[in-house]
Formats: sequence, C-alpha cells, structure tokens
Amino acid sequence: MPQESKYIYTVTKITQEIEVIFENTFGLGVWVEGEISNFKAASSGHSYFSLKDEKSVLSAAMFSRINREVKFKLEDGIKVICFGKVDVYGPRGQYQLIVERIEPKGIGARQLAFEQLKERLSKEGLFDPLRKKELPLMPFSVGIVTSGAGAAIRDILGILKKGASGVDVIIRSVRVQGTGAALEIAKGIEELNEFNKAGEASAVDIIIVSRGGGSREDLWAFNEEVCARAVYNSKIPIISAVGHQINTSLCDLAADLFVETPTAAAKIIVDKKNHLLAELAGLKHELGFSVFNIINSFKNEVTRLKHSLKSPADRLDEKGQFLDELTVALNNNVRQRINITRERLGSSIERLEALSPLAVLSRGYSLSMRQVDGVVVKDTLKINPGDRIKTILSRGGFISKVEEIIKNEIN
Repeated sequence: MPQESKYIYTVTKITQEIEVIFENTFGLGVWVEGEISNFKAASSGHSYFSLKDEKSVLSAAMFSRINREVKFKLEDGIKVICFGKVDVYGPRGQYQLIVERIEPKGIGARQLAFEQLKERLSKEGLFDPLRKKELPLMPFSVGIVTSGAGAAIRDILGILKKGASGVDVIIRSVRVQGTGAALEIAKGIEELNEFNKAGEASAVDIIIVSRGGGSREDLWAFNEEVCARAVYNSKIPIISAVGHQINTSLCDLAADLFVETPTAAAKIIVDKKNHLLAELAGLKHELGFSVFNIINSFKNEVTRLKHSLKSPADRLDEKGQFLDELTVALNNNVRQRINITRERLGSSIERLEALSPLAVLSRGYSLSMRQVDGVVVKDTLKINPGDRIKTILSRGGFISKVEEIIKNEIN
C-alpha cells in the first residue's frame, strides 16, 4: 500500500470511533442479564462490578445518584437485570455498561431488600425469642400507635370499651403507609417510652402497634429498619397487630407478641382482665373458706375451754377429794408397811428364840460352868476332881462337886 494513502488512527481516535459504533448500536440503552461478581463500593458512592454468564464478563459501573435509589444490597452472586448504555472508558480502552437501573432477576427489588434486611436483623438478635418481654399481668394503661382516623383504632377502642372499660388509653396518631410513615411509627413508640420515663401517673403498661389490613405495599412501612429497631428497643412490652397472618412484617417479628388483627390485640387486654378477675374471685373464695375454718376452730376451742374451766368452789372440792384420796392411800401404805415390819420382826424373834440357849435347855440340855471363874465346861479337860460346878437347867440349877472324871463316855 502506498505510504501517502495510509490513514493512521490515534488511540483516542479509535476509542472515539468505537464510542460512535456503540452509540449507533446501543444508543437508546440496552437490558443486560448477568451475575454480579467483583463488587466494589467506592467512598465516592459509586459502585463497580462485573456482570458474567457462563462464557463472558462485562464490566459495569453505577454512579452514586443511581446507587441511592437501589432498595436492595448489591453483592457478589446476585443475578440481576441491568439497563444502561454501553460506553468506552478511554483511560483503559475498556468498554463497560453504565447502569441506570438495576433489579434482581426473578424477585422484586423490594422483596430482596426485605429478605436481606430480615436476615441482617435476625443475626443481630432483634427477633430472638429469649429477649422478648413478658406482657404485664394486667395492663391498666395502653398506648396505641396507629392512624387516628383508621378502622384499626375504632376496632381496638370498641373492644376495650366493652370488655375493659377501666383501662386508660393513650393514642399516638401516626401515618401507617407512605413515605415517612415508618419514621413516624418509630417516633410514636419512642415518645410513649419517654412518657414513662417522665414519671407520669398514668404510665403506659403496654403498647399496641397497629393498622388494618392492606396490600403488601400498604404495609411496607412496618418492614423498614427504623420501625423494627424502635419496636426492639422499646422498654415497654409491644403487641404488633399489623395486617393479617399472611403479611408477617419485621415489626411483627421484633415485637414481644404479634397477632393477626387489631381486634385480636384488644382482646388480649380484655382476656387478661377477665383472667385476673377470675383469679381474684378464686382467691376471695379461698380466703373466705380459710377465714370460716379459722373462726370455727376458734369457736370449738372456746367451747372446749369453757367446758374444761370450773368454778373456784368446784376446783376446791376437787382438790379436797384428791387430798382425801392421798390420805387414804398414805394410810393404807403406812398400815401395809407396819404389817410387813411386824411380820419381819416376828420372824426374827422366832429365829432368835430358836437360837437362844434357853430354848436349848428347854429341850433337856443343861449348861455347866466352873463356879470359880464361870468358864463353861465343854469337855473334861476344863475340870479336875474336886472342882465345884454350877449347872443351869431349863428351870433353875444346882452346884455340884466333881468326884470323878469320865473320859470318852460317849463314842
């Protein structure tokens, strides 16, 4: 090719030409489906990531003004559909998709945001059953956070008036749908808590956060983080009565108790009052029965004591009779002891008489002794011929003289 006919492009010129091609081809914007990868959030508020499928990767950028409108959290692995323009980033000679709109594939952006927020708050413990507060035994003052003109407040007040007319009601009217509603609901809960801190005489015992049924969009304020955190941070027990069972909100999950309808919330207050009254009636019956038994017991004791007490004269006669019995018993005892002593003495006398020398003499024996010294003669060794012997008989005695000593006369 001749040198003079050759056109040489600069890098910038090539980039510009490619931009023109992209402008002509994708000038009105293009929808691109892919999976987010390599997501990075810059301090400027811009986001940078790649969109990929099984075979290719496309760089993408989303600037802060668009980023602020995204309702869900962008992160790797989420499949999305993006709308934007294909452009060339000159400094690197790289084409990229400038995202102007993004939504999750197969699920709405708001639903994805809800699921992401629900998971994050659950990890923080906002829905933990162990931290939920017990409802008071009997709430005497109820705070209600709801629309002052809605059907919910009419239903609640109607039930309370009919079944628990003595309960004080403090209404904090708020918007329950639309922009800013979640913040108003949160503020209402905080103000009722502040009301308690102020030491008001009619402090709030329980809070009902409520609205009537509606579409998921109508109930969305109760799914926002500010509302859920206000419910969680409340020092006063909260009943959530938002919508119906099929529309469980983050407010429901964070509350100490949630029910399907505002009417059900009011019935809880009524049921607690009825339960308390029934319990008091039972205690009253038990107390009356106990008092009756105690009084009867006292009456029986008084009757017993009355019968057991005697007049001084009767008691003196009784003591006299007792003394007579003691005297008789004593006399009988002395007489018995004298008889026993007499018997013992007679027996001793008989034994003494049996052992007496006189008794022996009475049986034909005699007692001989030397006259000179009174020594009893027991054998012939004590006497000699010529000794004078005194002999004592059973009756009387005599004196004799030993003529002869006879030895071994008795063998």
